[in-house]
Amino acid sequence: MPDASAANLATLVPNPALVAGHGRVSLLTPDGELLDLVAADARAALADLPPPLLVHAPSTLRRLAAPDLACVDLLELFAFVLPARPAAPTPRGLALALGLAIEEIGRADAGLLPTLAGMLLRRAASLVHTPSGADMAALVALLGRAGWGWAAPLRAALGVGARLPPEAMQPAQAIRVWRRLPKWEETAPRPPPGNAEVTPREARARLSELLGPDAEQRAGQADYADAAADAFRARLVRGDPHMVLAEAGTGTGKTLGYIAPASLWAERNGGTVWISTYTRHLQRQIDAELRRLHPDPDVRRRRVVLRKGRENYLCLLNLEEAVGSAAKAALIPLALLARWAAATADGDVLGGDLPGWFAELFGQAYVSGLADRRGECIHGACTHYTRCFIEHGIRRAREADLVVANHALVMTQAAYHGLNTGDEDTIPTRYVFDEGHHLQEAADSAFSAALSGGETAELRRWLLGAEGGRSRARGLRRRLDELVVGLPELETPMEAALIAARALPAPGWSSRLDEPAQANPTERLLALLRRQVLARMGKDGRTAECDLHPLDPDVTEAAAALARALARIAEPLETLVTRLAARLDEDADSLDSSTRGRIEAMCRAIRRRAIARLDAWLAMLQALPLALPPDTIPTHVMFLRLQARGELGRDVGLHRHWLDPTIPFAASLAAPAHGVLITSATLRDETGADAQAAWAAAEARVGATHLPSPALRAALASPFDYARQTRAFIVGDVDHTDPDQLAGAYRALFLAAGGGGLGLFTAIARLRQVHARIAAPLEAAGIALFAQHVDAMDNATLVDVFRTEPDACLLGTDAMRDGVDVPGRALRLVVFERVPWARPDILHRERRIHLSGGQPTLYDDRVARLRLRQAFGRLIRSATDTGVFVMLDRRAPSRLLSGFPDGVTVTRTGLADAVARTRSFLSPG
Repeated sequence: MPDASAANLATLVPNPALVAGHGRVSLLTPDGELLDLVAADARAALADLPPPLLVHAPSTLRRLAAPDLACVDLLELFAFVLPARPAAPTPRGLALALGLAIEEIGRADAGLLPTLAGMLLRRAASLVHTPSGADMAALVALLGRAGWGWAAPLRAALGVGARLPPEAMQPAQAIRVWRRLPKWEETAPRPPPGNAEVTPREARARLSELLGPDAEQRAGQADYADAAADAFRARLVRGDPHMVLAEAGTGTGKTLGYIAPASLWAERNGGTVWISTYTRHLQRQIDAELRRLHPDPDVRRRRVVLRKGRENYLCLLNLEEAVGSAAKAALIPLALLARWAAATADGDVLGGDLPGWFAELFGQAYVSGLADRRGECIHGACTHYTRCFIEHGIRRAREADLVVANHALVMTQAAYHGLNTGDEDTIPTRYVFDEGHHLQEAADSAFSAALSGGETAELRRWLLGAEGGRSRARGLRRRLDELVVGLPELETPMEAALIAARALPAPGWSSRLDEPAQANPTERLLALLRRQVLARMGKDGRTAECDLHPLDPDVTEAAAALARALARIAEPLETLVTRLAARLDEDADSLDSSTRGRIEAMCRAIRRRAIARLDAWLAMLQALPLALPPDTIPTHVMFLRLQARGELGRDVGLHRHWLDPTIPFAASLAAPAHGVLITSATLRDETGADAQAAWAAAEARVGATHLPSPALRAALASPFDYARQTRAFIVGDVDHTDPDQLAGAYRALFLAAGGGGLGLFTAIARLRQVHARIAAPLEAAGIALFAQHVDAMDNATLVDVFRTEPDACLLGTDAMRDGVDVPGRALRLVVFERVPWARPDILHRERRIHLSGGQPTLYDDRVARLRLRQAFGRLIRSATDTGVFVMLDRRAPSRLLSGFPDGVTVTRTGLADAVARTRSFLSPG
């Protein structure tokens, strides 16, 4: 229980408190009266009261329908006192994060909030005589001047006045956190890894160590580790890796199954294994599992590294510039970021230990705006280079045993390092791809190209820097700086490239897309492409697209003109990079280490950010007039697309995708590797007809067919008794195109289950329609409803809330279908609104024609079956779980039902019967 001192400190916050639901509000008055009001009455009562305590202001005020209400958010206090600590952004979530037991929390209504405030203030008071306490005292003085609602209670808790003694840390020092962060130091290059193999027996032994003597025994887990060890054999032929395809049914325990041989190989050979996932959810799960391998946090930090793209990390130079130009109101989020930066494990602002709700409280600009935006890093020229979170992570990864990354980063690194240098020692030799069913999708994104307004304008911004406005973008001249000053052989090509870059779209280009008569060659082509899309496809909501051919003759002429303009940018940049690199040799006796590092970094940056992009665009423009003969299988698919750009209007682009994106994946990543393990619960489409054909299709989807030797195949069945643990229904009397009927079905099913429901949608509009209709009645029954694209929370935050709040329900789209792990009764019902067919766009059309083996319908069915299987996989996560799966699409064909695991019996029935059976099956008794 919270002690008396926490209660005493709570008196420092005499504000009312409120918790808002959908229509009902719990309000605690300053006199201690706890009221249950409708939203309108609560708004009226609050009009005469001080700003209330609440948790997660954006979500609460939206439900209260009072967006301008002044308030005091407990999440801000939590972020200040306990930075880099996780907490679901609800009263219950905060209470659990502060160590309260479930029975102590009770209803988690407004009466709980003063207690939480007192506990946090007491925690702050306990840190007074620590470096963190000195930091808080200094920042509170600053935040008091900024008008922060928590400043006065914190000053009282910390025992400090408005002014600090001269010997104490001062506010200006505290917020400039970059001065106190540790520096990295260069170390000798790591030798190439050895080639000692991991035997199946050794993999099983390591797995037993990880599990411990008292662990739950999972059928098939040891067999899985046995199969995974094959990816850690010594390669016999260059370009011919050991590839293992391992399908592990839900509950097999595949994460520890591959960590066992991977960790053993890394320790034995002094090498690094890269473990790649598609979703952030799974990255977090793997990180948690790795605590079994290295329980000591310091050891784990040395041996395990999480890596993401540069845009995920806080840029200290951006933070310094933001602090230097901050208005008073901006000091609050910047001070909280300073607290977090001093405590964070790795500086990851997107999915790391900065809570996802931080951006929801203060705006995305304080997260993505302070991250390392595309290509802006000035590397060694930055005053914070040796303290940079990204550089820390890169260097730690070089020495780590295991690096947990995402598919996009892994493929991008392989493409640049493998193809550009040809040096296999610069890239990992061993990979594990979890969520392997997403490999084709990830490769499609990594190896595609788009000549669009947004992409070309971004390159202009990278080359020329900010052109008016308040942007802090740094151009190429500033990045190169003294590396080229006074050297005509370098200044001349740089200036030539910058002059030519004005052929790229100028600021305000999107407002000129309807004017084809443009002098700017890029803007002219974009306007003509837009005209062609609108003429042939019209608009279908947010996105419209059309085939490239037959080509508007004006487009051919404009494309040729743009190709000449882009070549005038690319050629001097190539010269610049060549001459810069030559300095490393010519001036070897005079260049210091820092300057050499800057030159190498800038050569890489110019190639990646500019030359590679320009080369792709030039290839696309040159291929533009070439229409393939009928019945020709294309290597690439090119098409035009018009799509929304948020608040910036619409963008238009020429898009190029590989017909089979696993070809570049195999060439740039798999072939140079020594061993690759690709694993998932849904690698194969098990139709029950031809097991060999199912494996062949799985191999084609992950690129195994493009390698010299066949992959080792392994399939481990789920240990769960689906016949006993699950029920599955297809409801045949609900018109899923009618929002009222659809909402009625969701409401009835969620009520029958008593909450714990995940509603999956194929369209955001239908999700919002259903949410608007069922939120209030569910809340009246004591069931909280949360929704992606409705609640002011990101996906990870929503899943944390769903996992924390008992009997809550969650509505979501594709992102909730994959990689979400919510064991136990928190998730006991999955309702799908319709069959998840692939989106019927041009790219899908071409792939179903050319990659389906002449059976396009089977290609479509395979996509839908695998998506259904992924959705069903969210339902049962342990041997004690029970759950119900409901499909509200009466048109669901029976041939798709083989996508469900063995033992699942799917019953077609009416809504009333499905509701009754759901209630009966899931009732606790």
